[in-house]
This record gives sequence, C-alpha cells and structure tokens, in this order.
Amino acid sequence: MRDLRASDADRERVAAVLREALADGRLTIDEHAERTERVYAARTLGDLTGLTADLGPQETQPIVVDDRPLSVMFGRTRREGRWVVPVRLPLLALFGTVELDLRQAVLQRRHVVLDAMVLGGRIRLLVPDGVRVNVTGRTVLSARDVRTRPYDEGPTVEIGGTMIFGSVRARTPKRSLRDRVRGRLQRRR
Repeated sequence: MRDLRASDADRERVAAVLREALADGRLTIDEHAERTERVYAARTLGDLTGLTADLGPQETQPIVVDDRPLSVMFGRTRREGRWVVPVRLPLLALFGTVELDLRQAVLQRRHVVLDAMVLGGRIRLLVPDGVRVNVTGRTVLSARDVRTRPYDEGPTVEIGGTMIFGSVRARTPKRSLRDRVRGRLQRRR
C-alpha cells in the first residue's frame, strides 16, 4: 500500500498541513522548507505519510496508509478522508458501529473485501457513484440496506464474513440538483 503512486492532490493535501503547522509555530521555517521539498519530490503515498506524522493524531492525517483491522466494542469508529483501502480489510463490530467513508479513498484493487465479524453491531459505508457493494457473508437475523449507483465496469466492495444480529448499510450520497440535471442531459444525447 505504501508503494502506490501519489497524486498531485495528495501532495497538496500534505503541503497544506505543513503550511498550517508553520503558521501555528509547530514547525520552524527551516523544517517547513525541508519537508515541503520532500513533499514535492515524493513519488509514493508512503513517502508522504511520514512527513506529517508528528503534527497530529492519526485521524487528522492528510493521508492514511494503514492495513490494521478496524475493531469496535460498544462504541463507534470511523475512517474517512484520503486513505488507502487494502485488498482485504478485517472489521470487528461487537455491539458497535464501524463507519467507512470511501468517497476520497484509494482502492488498492478494483475488488476489495471487507472481512466482517459483526455481533449486534453495524457497518456503515458511504461510497461514491460507480462503486458496487455486495454483501456475501453469512447473516443471521441481520439487515442489509444497500442503495448505491454502480456502473457496469466500476469497482466492487464485497462484505464477507459473519453477521449476527447486525446490520449493513451502504449509501451513495445524494447528488446535487446540478449533477442530476447534467446526468439527464447527457443521457438524452
């Protein structure tokens, strides 16, 4: 995951955090200059992640490259923003909620698997247009609510594993009026 190529937008995200740290006095001018030079020379996401690690907690990092399992017991955990989704991501929800926002995420492959173990818990996904969500795991008295707008050739997020007394909900955010009108106009052509 750390070897995925970084985009210009990824570099700008990290540079913005460095500018903010300079303005707050957490970095000196020399440290800022050195790190900014390394940002624009970075080729991979792994090169970028270490540049802001000491400037804030993991949930506030501009890019997260983490393949550790997500687990929650009697609470809630959320992963959002720019992060790399591994090919297989283990999830554990024991009477808690795991929320994954994939709108800005980088899918490592076109087919990723969320290997879930849910007992009385919930999995909530927010996916962009074009992503298909398939629930293939074993379910016992569990609810599925998948409302996405997949494309034929779009990526797939598969939710496998075991769900007992739990629920899975996947949504594509509502489109603005402008986007809906634009889509209708393009279909008429």
